[in-house]
Amino acid sequence: MSGAKGKDSKQPQVYVGSIDQGTSSTRFLIYDHSARIVGSHQVEFTQLYPEAGWVEHDPMEILESVRTCIAKAVEKATKDGHDVHKGLKAVGLTNQRETTMLWSKTTGRPLHNAIVWMDVRTSAICRKLEKDLPGGRTHFVETCGLPINPYFSATKLLWLMENVDKVKEAVKAGDALFGTIDSWLIWNLTGGLNGGLHVTDVSNASRTMLMNLKTLDWDQPTLKTLGIAPGILPKIVSNSEVIGKICSGWTISDVPISGCLGDQHAAMLGQACRRGEAKSTYGTGAFILLNTGEEITQSKHGLLTTLAFKLGPKAPTNYALEGSIAIAGAAVQWLRDSLGVIKTASEIEGLASEVESTGGVYFVPAFNGLFAPWWRDDARGVCIGITRFTGKAHIARAVLESMCFQVKDVLDSMHKDAGEKGEVKNDNGEFVLRVDGGATVNNLLMQIQADLLGSPVVRPADIETTALGAAYAAGLAVGVWTEDDIFAEKVESATIFNPILDEKSRKKKLDSWCKAVSRTFDLADLSL
Repeated sequence: MSGAKGKDSKQPQVYVGSIDQGTSSTRFLIYDHSARIVGSHQVEFTQLYPEAGWVEHDPMEILESVRTCIAKAVEKATKDGHDVHKGLKAVGLTNQRETTMLWSKTTGRPLHNAIVWMDVRTSAICRKLEKDLPGGRTHFVETCGLPINPYFSATKLLWLMENVDKVKEAVKAGDALFGTIDSWLIWNLTGGLNGGLHVTDVSNASRTMLMNLKTLDWDQPTLKTLGIAPGILPKIVSNSEVIGKICSGWTISDVPISGCLGDQHAAMLGQACRRGEAKSTYGTGAFILLNTGEEITQSKHGLLTTLAFKLGPKAPTNYALEGSIAIAGAAVQWLRDSLGVIKTASEIEGLASEVESTGGVYFVPAFNGLFAPWWRDDARGVCIGITRFTGKAHIARAVLESMCFQVKDVLDSMHKDAGEKGEVKNDNGEFVLRVDGGATVNNLLMQIQADLLGSPVVRPADIETTALGAAYAAGLAVGVWTEDDIFAEKVESATIFNPILDEKSRKKKLDSWCKAVSRTFDLADLSL
């Protein structure tokens, strides 16, 4: 794969590493100068569900997963003849966003498990803020681009400060450090208790509800309103600059960390999305981002205003509109782990292909509420249209369709926000959706997506663009690549899925989907 130009074979080998810390697994990938993967390793880690709607991760397990992945990937690449220890020039980091934690300055230990982005325990805090603040749920939108919602880090931080004694005491004593997962990893990678750097990047900071989109710094009035001490917050840096060097004790010590982006922003860079171009990443959730260039666009149709990327301290800031979907691939995991309908995630394509339709079944995976464009944390999952005819193949196909319907909802909102300016169309006046993420290997899923959109879906040869984006940012900062390399037209072959469903059938299915979504509302208080 290449968005960058190769070097002469006589020149020394050059490599860039990428830590990809996701919601359900951690990976470390090593790229050569042509952006080809020469070594990788992946580790899944434990998902913790203390109560209904609560999701947590053990930060120490995540840290250990990173350590393991780096060691194993370097070992594999070295065995294949790549002198990674000598040629590794930089490491980039990309991470699950919004997931929130605090740790102790003096012990280096977490003060509580990390609260994961999809966790909805802060609903009561959000309702109180909406009631108490002018403008309700949109009080902070003008400043940070985000509505008041359990999704974002600030409300998770408030919950920890209100409900966890260790956190209360550490904050009061000046011993607490707040961060999203990128901050936790960088602090440990750069020394931890021995001088670890407490930083985050503009893309992750833009998801906390605490950063001013214009100044790219923590918004002091917001901190005051929420009662958050500035001293616990990390320093905000750009997506592409030398942050610090990896300390001794790691397999790749003394290598600079020079790229950091939240996972969806990294995927956007990996897909080389310029202004007016959109991508959708299918992972645990699904995330659709539209690069709006240097202009901050406030959505009127349920989307978020966020950062796309800032490729250097003095580089221009690219902003984006985003639609976030909480449950995409996680619904497949649910079929596998909770219901036992399939044994492996990859089996769902074959099972769903056994039937030509869902037989009128619609599945809405509002397990923890609905994100964009609905923003209903009172929603819960439903499966409707079930008859005696319904079999597990119909359910499997409905699960796949649910991902695509949700993406369609978000893209419809993007079209409305873009209006006559046409930011979601290419130079030929057409809309094309670029896709990436593990679930895109499912050809049936991609065809369903094209059918429901009524427009082409383009899958690159390398679908792991999140890790690639982090590598690009890191390599750019140390001169391995230039922006021209990164944004050059990709020459590798891509797979294009064109719609085959007629317009009448498409509209009928979309109307039925909207009816199913309406049935999910106001179900959070059902008796246990």
